Amino acid sequence: MKTAIVILNWNGKKLLEQFLPSVAEYSQGAEIWVADNASTDDSVAFVQSAYPDIKIVQNPTNMGFAGGYNQALKSIDADIYVLVNSDIEVTENWLSPILSVFEKEPETAIIQPKIRDFKRKEYFEYAGAAGGFIDSYGYPFCRGRLFDTLEKDEGQYDDDCEILWASGACFFIRKKLFDELGGFDADFFAHQEEIDLCWRAFNAGHTTKYVASSTVFHVGGATLSEGSPRKIHLNFRNSLLMLVKNLPSNTLFSTIFIRLCLDGIAGIRFLTQGKPAQCWAVASAHFAFYKMLRINYLKRQYLQKSNYFKLNNIVFAYFLERKKTFKQLF
Repeated sequence: MKTAIVILNWNGKKLLEQFLPSVAEYSQGAEIWVADNASTDDSVAFVQSAYPDIKIVQNPTNMGFAGGYNQALKSIDADIYVLVNSDIEVTENWLSPILSVFEKEPETAIIQPKIRDFKRKEYFEYAGAAGGFIDSYGYPFCRGRLFDTLEKDEGQYDDDCEILWASGACFFIRKKLFDELGGFDADFFAHQEEIDLCWRAFNAGHTTKYVASSTVFHVGGATLSEGSPRKIHLNFRNSLLMLVKNLPSNTLFSTIFIRLCLDGIAGIRFLTQGKPAQCWAVASAHFAFYKMLRINYLKRQYLQKSNYFKLNNIVFAYFLERKKTFKQLF
């Protein structure tokens, strides 16, 4: 299978200097591309000079994660796209186990590797850990990460398994499916677009998997730091938009109402912690959601399945029942 590794870049020369070497060293047999989102630093010049074999596609404007990849991938021909954040360190033999699964399992359309923390390499990393799920209200969680609690990797998730969503930090997808689904939802701009895409794939009858024998390390927060009001706004807004697009009709409005109430509690919690900017980010996310509600409701395309979640309410389990690891949930 023809494989293209595509690294989206925006003013990330320092990250490319640090992390491109591992990708170049350990990705034999795959084409490597840098998709540049109209950077104003000398990222492109650096890649052209230091890595003349790496191909470059330049987007006309900064289109975010979703639109940036959608635009760039139009120019890249491959059977498998490997979308890799610019702050990912890959390891030897990271591609082979995943490509083998694609070869053997035609029903598997999306895969993520094990994602560990670059700064604390024995621990799972926030943005995907050992594969993602959502609860019935659309809150994402991972094997190896519940909210801000990260587990140490002690082999407890060394089994390949089906998951609901794969992390956009290191995201393998068949080109055919990416095209069929219309790629990422560009209205999301950034954050949770990969969950939406995986959920749409699930509703369309495709499988997403986690493959434990491939490992990468992720810095995380290299573009927007955790706790950034902008990041909070995008996460809360996009999570609500994702529910509108993918929830079964019989639970759609009741679920969104409860989710809005839970978000309100989160906003109040930010305020009591002395974080008014973060509180406003939640409120502004709701205003933006209302503005975008109709157009996103019209995007509902597939028969929405009701068995998308493994857990009713991760908020209740984590904060009230004090369950801090994935295995404690079940």
